[in-house]
This record gives sequence, C-alpha cells and structure tokens, in this order.
Amino acid sequence: MKAKWISGILSMMLLLGLAVPASADETRQIEDESIYDVLVDRYFNKQLANDFEVNATDPSAFNGGDFAGLSSEILHINDMGFTVLSIGSVFASATYDGKEVIDYSQFERHFGTEEDFVDLLETVHENEMKLMIDIPTQQLSSQHFWLKDNPEWFIENEDGTYALDTANPDVQDALIEVVSGFIQQYEIDGLRLQETEKLDTGFITRFSEEIKSVRDIYLIGDAEMEPVEGLDAVVLPGVEETLRNSYKNFDQDTSGLPELMENAEGKLIQADSLRGSRITSDIVEAQGFPPTRMRLLFTQLLTMPGIPVVQYGSEIAMNGKSLPESHQLLNMAVEKELIDHIKNLNSLRNSSEALRTGELEVIHEEDGWLIYKRSNDEETWIIAINNSSSTRNFTISADEIGSDKQLQGLFENDIVRQEANGDYKITLDREIAETFHVIDERGFNKAYIAALIVLYVVFMIFLWVVWKKGRQRRADEAAKTANEKQGEN
Repeated sequence: MKAKWISGILSMMLLLGLAVPASADETRQIEDESIYDVLVDRYFNKQLANDFEVNATDPSAFNGGDFAGLSSEILHINDMGFTVLSIGSVFASATYDGKEVIDYSQFERHFGTEEDFVDLLETVHENEMKLMIDIPTQQLSSQHFWLKDNPEWFIENEDGTYALDTANPDVQDALIEVVSGFIQQYEIDGLRLQETEKLDTGFITRFSEEIKSVRDIYLIGDAEMEPVEGLDAVVLPGVEETLRNSYKNFDQDTSGLPELMENAEGKLIQADSLRGSRITSDIVEAQGFPPTRMRLLFTQLLTMPGIPVVQYGSEIAMNGKSLPESHQLLNMAVEKELIDHIKNLNSLRNSSEALRTGELEVIHEEDGWLIYKRSNDEETWIIAINNSSSTRNFTISADEIGSDKQLQGLFENDIVRQEANGDYKITLDREIAETFHVIDERGFNKAYIAALIVLYVVFMIFLWVVWKKGRQRRADEAAKTANEKQGEN
C-alpha cells in the first residue's frame, strides 16, 4: 500500500514536471501541433442577437453557436492542451456547417459580426493557440453571387449545390484574391481546403504559393489522400478505418496498426471526422463501452507519429452515424475523466519532442496487445496498450532500452524495474493503456524522502515550540494571578 502511494506521488510529480500549456510559438512546425476541430454553430450559444430563426431541436438547422460562444468557452479547449483551433468555414452560408457558401466576402450572420470574429482571434492568440478556418469550394449555395455573373465557373451537383471548377484559371484568380484579402485583414494561422480530393492539383499548388507569399501560414487538406505539392499535411490514407476497427471493442484485429504508424509521420491522423459518422457509433454497434474504448484510442492517437486532429465532442464520446446527427450541440456538463485523460496526454506530447517527432519502433503487436517505442537522443517512451479481454505481459530486453533503467508509468502508477536476467517485464490488465517514461534506475527517491523527513522534523519542532510557549504563557499567567491575590491580602 505504501509503495503504491509513493509511486502515485512520483507519477504526479513527473506529470506536473512535464506538463506545459499549449503554445503558439512561431518556431513550432505543423508536426508539433495538435488540432481541435469544431463547428461554430455547434459549440456554444453566447449571443441571442444573432439567433435568426435558430432551432436547437432541429439537427439540420442553425442551433445558435457563435464566435462569442467560442471566445467565452475557449478554456475548455485550451485546458485539453490543443495548440490549433480549427473552426470550420466562417463565410455567409445557407447551412449551419458553412459549406454552402453564399458570399466569401461576408461573415455568416448567425456566427456574429466582424468584431466578434476579431475578438475570437485575439482570444485564441491570448491563450497561446493558433486559429484555422476552412475554405469550402465544392458544395456552394445556388445563391452564391458568383453564379449569376460567371455560371461557367460552376458544375452543378446532384443535390442542387454547386462546385467551383478549380482547374479554371479565372476561378483560381477569384479564390486567390478573396482568400489573400482575408488573411491580410485577419491574422489567422491556417487554412484547410474542404473536399481536397476533388480539387485540381495545379490549383492547390498555385493557391499555396500565392497564399504563402502573403504570409507563411498552414495549408492542409481534409481528405485521406496522397501528399500534394503545396499542402503542409493531408489525412493519412486508411487511418480512420484502421483505428476504428482496432478500438471499437476489445479483442479486435490490430495487425494493421504497425504499418499505419510507420506511414503516419507528417500526416494528419484522426478516428472521427466531421464529414461523416462518429467512432462512437461503431463502438455502440460492436457493443463496446465508449469511455474505455476512447481512452485506449486517445492513448494511441496522441502518442503515435502524425498530427492528431480531434473533432469536437470526441472528448465526451459524441455519437452519430451520419450528418447531421453526428454534428450535435456540445454538452459540457459531462463526466471529466476522458477530458482529463486527453489533457494529460496532450501535456506530455506538448512537452516531449520525442512523442511528437521522435523515432518509432513497434516492439510487439499480437491479438490486441500493442507495444511501441518513441525516442530521440534525449528521451525514450514505451507505450503499451492491452486491448484484449485478458491480462497480458511482455518482456523487453535491455537491448531495446538499455541497462540500469526503470519504466515509470504515468497513468496506472506502475514502475517496471530491470530483472535479475537484465530484462524488463511489462504486465497490464485487460483494456488498459500505459505510457512509460524510461529513466535511470533510482530505487526510492532519496531526495524526496529526505525532504519529507525534513518537513516532518520541522513540523515537530514547530509543535514543540508552540507547546513550550503555551506552557510558559500559562505559567506566567498563574504567577501573575498568584501575585495579584497576594497583593490583595
């Protein structure tokens, strides 16, 4: 019991020592970021003045979220440790998700005014995060004002919306002009091209060159695809399917995870998507328990190579099989256990270059029992995920992590020490994930124990001094009382 208590204190001290706030440090590259993906309309309704025909009970209608709501509740995102806030499209639109743009030169009135957007941008930067917005081009409204004057720019979709022909030079000129003007006026930090897989690659390259000549900001895609010149990152092909299939329940086939991780460097990684269903719907269908499933999933997502993108509501296991059901209003009055787990993992990732961009080595993968190493010249981490229905163990040789080391577990309070034969044996109960920090063997923390002893001794001396002064005061009062009585006699 005492050993468990001491190891718990040590783990807490290590977590506190590593935890750092999210940072908008300009030296950070896209590989260092973690992205929180939100729809303005579905986050938080702060101002009633912009609630034009809002209906919070209709999942396909505007529900009332606005820029002011994001500003007022920014700490929810900042506390979880995300470094980039992606807020979707902000332009005048016929739909709550901003895709059916009507006018690129106007803010969507349901979201608020220009002043509200500037206030949000400043709030994000004050909280040391970066702000990213979406650029929709493939499902524009039939009321888009370009359509009347330039119908040849558009291709009509089956649902009555319109797609810009991004191979058309005039379309390219118009988009570059409007977006360049936007980033000149508002110092946002990134853009995401929506439905990137449908865009002309020549447009992407030219758009990137022109935009980055105005200011060097992030430009990413939202689709699973191969890298395209001009994009800083695209979504890793197969990432959603592989992660979902691996973690929707225990005892799943995880054989695809090693290859996924080996190809993830520099790619966007996610298990949810605002383009479709939520992983929670897969979990429920497989009769899994969402909080446990998501805890294991987030352990992998925030410690494997790649740039994690987490959709709003994933932290509360939001459900939804299709749009707009998967775009529910965010409920912040929920159990915080999963939110705290994300916070701790992001804190580790933000403080550890090895967890962000270090080397990857998959040590073991079999029947849901996954162990991998992230390391650089300064530090080494061992991540163990037991996504099976039984307790598992695995022995790691000293050749993997060195001799005279110990593996300090940060979440389950486990310490793995080198055995007599030189090996390290990791044991985890079913459906448990642990992140181990490899440090030099130190046995008991002598400095910490010595500090506790000193504190105890100082406290006992303090009690003795107080007791002695109290005793002296009572003696003085008794003597004074005796003298007064003697004087009266």
